[in-house]
This record gives sequence, structure tokens and C-alpha cells, in this order.
Amino acid sequence: MSDNAEELELETGGPALELTVIVPARNEEESLAACLQSLVAQSEPGFALGTEWELIVVDDHSTDRTRAIAEGFAGVTVLAAPELLTGERGGFTGKNNACWAGAQAAHGSVLLFTDADTIHEMGDLSRARRELVKYEASLLSYSPRQLTTGLAQRVVMPLVFAELSKAYPMKKVNDPNSSIAAANGQFLMVTEEAYFAVGGHRAVGMQVLEDVELARRIKRAKREIRFRYAPDALSTRMYRTTGEMIEGWTKNLALLFPFPLVMAASFTLMLLLMVALPLLALGPVLPNSWQRVAIWIVWLRGMWGFYTRAAKSNFPAGDVALSVLGMPLMIYLLVQSYVQVKVKKAVEWKGRSYPTGR
Repeated sequence: MSDNAEELELETGGPALELTVIVPARNEEESLAACLQSLVAQSEPGFALGTEWELIVVDDHSTDRTRAIAEGFAGVTVLAAPELLTGERGGFTGKNNACWAGAQAAHGSVLLFTDADTIHEMGDLSRARRELVKYEASLLSYSPRQLTTGLAQRVVMPLVFAELSKAYPMKKVNDPNSSIAAANGQFLMVTEEAYFAVGGHRAVGMQVLEDVELARRIKRAKREIRFRYAPDALSTRMYRTTGEMIEGWTKNLALLFPFPLVMAASFTLMLLLMVALPLLALGPVLPNSWQRVAIWIVWLRGMWGFYTRAAKSNFPAGDVALSVLGMPLMIYLLVQSYVQVKVKKAVEWKGRSYPTGR
């Protein structure tokens, strides 16, 4: 891949494409077909696949039908990810390795990295490209509408995303005067020039949270980034089973939040108060009715605060209402993530182990 679009034009004998969409995929046979169908359907007048944009799937050493599914879509370029190099002082995680391989093969002046479990709404790509230009951004990232399966996901996911909204407020992420940076690797659109200027996925090769780190690098380079919740653009089902969810958040929580044990302690205290205050108000310890009323007022204020915070997750009202039931599992995930990241200094994902270096 050349360093800029002008050099690319000289190499290929024609202008660079407007956009390259890169989908890294490892054992994604359950999700990939729907993802690619939603992407191939994006072609529209003036924005046709093969002439204005291209779609690359990078097969990350899958052992299922991932590659065969990708090859079944006309117009899709399918690449094999290079052999994975790992190590504390170099190498890649599997996803970063695949993304870097796709970027090097790309012809687009803009690159979009999107996960194999995403479903894109019609017109998503061209609208995002216009939004990138409108805000003069080097990086545009969307937080998709999250689809959940089973009770455990419905009660835990709102808690996680509510905490993310607090730790990475989008207003500050989008403020060039704020040092806070974030992005979501499920939809990360970046200009080719900016991507290679900061080293791309090669520079964040062993970072498990490669999306956040790329955003930090671009923002530190004094380039504009834009990040927003975008249910109008795409949706995703991050985890298909409770086991996948536990593995995924165990990998990420202690990397996303600097003080996971403090957060776990806060949730524990909140849970204890939610249970203890009603028992106190209903029990025989308090002789005066005004004391019981005061306890109920304190409890109601605590519940109001909890649900006000959980509502910022952008999950459906029913899931937000049930999220109080997810607090014990959330506490467990925070502690487990701390043990994996801070104590064992390694995380597991899709059959591979990666050092966290922390």
C-alpha cells in the first residue's frame, strides 16, 4: 500500500477508489453471510461496488466455513491473513494482523474496518462517507445498536455500556480540546492518509483494544475524530452465548476501565444497599414511621440514580429495567477481568492467548 492516494494512482494506472471496506473474520460462519449481504446491498447509483468502492474479507485462519462463505459473494475479495506473529515486543493479535493485511491490499482513499457480526442498514456506507467529510474528520466511528440473546446478556450489557458512556463521553471524545479518545472497532472509518500516518494496525499490533488506541493516536496527532451512537447505521450481535459474553468482557473490562476493582466494589455496595434498605424499612428495628419513610426515600433516590445511569446505555427500556439483576454477574466479570489482565497479564479470545503487558 502506498503512502497516499497520488502514489496509488501512479501504481494502478487509475484513480484510487472512494472506499475500501475491510472485514476481518475468524470462525464467523454463523454471522458472516448476513454481514456481507448487508454490505453488498449498499451499492447504489454513483456508489457501486467494484467501481467506487471495494469489499475485502480477510480470513484469519478460520477452521469453519468462513472462507467458503466469503468466496460465495460476487465482487468480494477474499484474502488469507499472514501467519500470526506474537510476542510482548512485537507481532499482532489476530484481528490486528487481519486488519493490517486488508489495509495493505486496499485501494480506497477511505478505509472502513467493520466486524463480521455487524448488519448494515441501506445507504450506511455512503452516508458515513459524507459524514466524515462534513465534519472534516480523519476518523469516524459508530457504536451500533446491540442485539442480545438470553437473560444474562439482557441484564449485563446495559450495565457495561452505561459505564462506557460515563468513561468515554462522546461529547468529550469529539472535542479536540479534550484528551479523551475512543472508537468502536465494529465500525471504524478512517482516511487512508491518517491511518498510515499513525502506523495503522501495525503500530497497535499487540493491543487488545486496538480501536481505542488508534483513536488516541489520531487525536494526539491533532486530527479530528467523530464518534456517535448510530442505530440508524448498523446493528451487531456481539455474543451468541453467555459463555462468549463472559469470555469477551473478561478480556476487555480491565482494559476499558482503569480501576475495575473499585468499580466492582461500587456495584457491590450499591447491590447491598438495594437489598438492605428495604429489609431495614420493613423490619422491626425502626420504631418510628418517619424513619421508615426516610429509608424508603433514600432507597428510591438510589434506584432513580441507578436507572438514570443505566438508561444511558441506549438499550431497550425492558433491558434497562432488568439490568439490576445483572449486578452480581457484572461484579464477577470485573473481578475476573482484573485477575486476567492485571495478575495473569494475559487474555483469551477465540482460541488464542495474548499478553496484556500490564
